[in-house]
Amino acid sequence: MDPHLMEAARVGNINDLYARILLKPNILNGMNEELFVETPLHVAASAGQTDFALEILRLKPSFGKKLKPEGLSPLHLALQNKHSETMRRLVKFVPIRKKKFDSELICVKGREGLTPLHFVAKTNDPDNLLSEFLHVCSSINDVTIHEKTALHIVVKSSSLKAIEVLLGWLRKTYKGEIMKLLVKEIYMDKNAKEFGAVNSP
Repeated sequence: MDPHLMEAARVGNINDLYARILLKPNILNGMNEELFVETPLHVAASAGQTDFALEILRLKPSFGKKLKPEGLSPLHLALQNKHSETMRRLVKFVPIRKKKFDSELICVKGREGLTPLHFVAKTNDPDNLLSEFLHVCSSINDVTIHEKTALHIVVKSSSLKAIEVLLGWLRKTYKGEIMKLLVKEIYMDKNAKEFGAVNSP
């Protein structure tokens, strides 16, 4: 890992990025071969360096789905560090302009199976990201390793705003199937509580 490249990512210096590429043209290729690796895109997204992050994503679209050793994608890091604008720009930037948004970035499963959609579902969501994510990514049925969907996480969060957003989206998307989904989530939660009570000392 080139420390000069990572510093360029941290401060958002695109000129330094190309200076490193000039010295070592294959500098980004080695990272692509690693299963878990911190890329310059992770560093830039974490620091909120939007333009640098977009430049790296343009050069290496595969970096958008890479997980660093801690199990987090660049989008997870942007969200974790409250860089909403960086997150929005990354999701809207699609190298092949056949679609408006790159829903795959929102659906990347990180540590414990948490997608960025799950992550937003468990926060207070001051930037209204939940609504945007739901319209971009249809991963409402994706489950974490704890068998929790975004719907379950929202209900558990007790955020009235998030519940209203999710119910509105469900009404438009699933229409008559809303009650089935809600009953399923409530049933799963009830069973989990009962199982915990039975197995508690």
